Amino acid sequence: MAVIGIDAHKDWHTLVAVDEVGRRIKELTVEARAVGHRKILTWLEGFETVTVAVEDCRHLTRRLEADLLKAGHRVVRVHTRLMAGMRRSSRERGKSDPIDAEAVARVALREEDLPTAELPGTSRDIKLLSDHRRTLVAQRTAMQSKARWFLHEIDPELEIPSRALRRYHLLDELIEYLEPVDGAVAEIARDLLVDIRELTARINTLESRLSRLVRAGHPSLVAVPGMGTLGAAMIIGETAGIARFRSRDAYARFNGTAPIPVWSGNKVRVRLSRGGNRTINTALHMAALTQIVWARKAPPTTTSSSPPARRAKRLCGCYDVDFRIASMPLRRRTWSLPSSRLRAMPQWSGR
Repeated sequence: MAVIGIDAHKDWHTLVAVDEVGRRIKELTVEARAVGHRKILTWLEGFETVTVAVEDCRHLTRRLEADLLKAGHRVVRVHTRLMAGMRRSSRERGKSDPIDAEAVARVALREEDLPTAELPGTSRDIKLLSDHRRTLVAQRTAMQSKARWFLHEIDPELEIPSRALRRYHLLDELIEYLEPVDGAVAEIARDLLVDIRELTARINTLESRLSRLVRAGHPSLVAVPGMGTLGAAMIIGETAGIARFRSRDAYARFNGTAPIPVWSGNKVRVRLSRGGNRTINTALHMAALTQIVWARKAPPTTTSSSPPARRAKRLCGCYDVDFRIASMPLRRRTWSLPSSRLRAMPQWSGR
């Protein structure tokens, strides 16, 4: 069996083949274009059994991975942090594309359970649309702040409610109000309000599209109390396929909800993680806060020690990940899942 390591760049891809003991046997450099991909597929036909390993730079390797997967090859991804030690242990000094490609191949030969590449599905569409929406919202927020100051300069007595500069009727009224006003300030304010209205329409269209995609593919995720369409889209897009995680503990480590041990002696103490995927962590935090608000608005018979309140407090403290994993479709799942009921976690140290 041969392992092919690929060092990918914007214009060139370098491939190095190693045997079972990590000895270099062949080398190839091609253009990072469709014609180069065809040369790679032809070159791979000279091996009986082959595993292709690529450095995890998906913005450079996405098209190449798709061509390899469509041709029936198995493609694994090697994280960049795994390559530093392999380069240091190499007998060849220096750094070059063939050295990096050989390091990728040797890491794939040494490591087990490396993430396997798959053809992109709806999860990538959801991530791209969610990221694009957040970018538009940031642009609209900047325009709203500037427009508020211009409107205050034009008429200090003009009161605009909070979050009101995204309502169509108010934006239309303000644009009409500024029509007879002369001066550069009024002109710029009108242009900003027109741009804000256009951005709001695009943002609402993206949100409707995300809602359809999320509810069609992950209905049980949006059914979780406190989890809205945008939060679910953030989780789905950043997860990028739950099948790539070997267990729910690995997923908790990935999203920063796994507690970190900070104890010595007989008393077990843990603290919250500051790492992990902060986008997923933000979505879980908002869902937890929403559950706490709902628990506070419950009828008077529900106290702070009632089951709904206790579940919300535990979720805010540790963001139990069971319900998210159980809510996502999982192909080739080999590990069992617990129930989606929120479970208690060890007491936090408070540090």
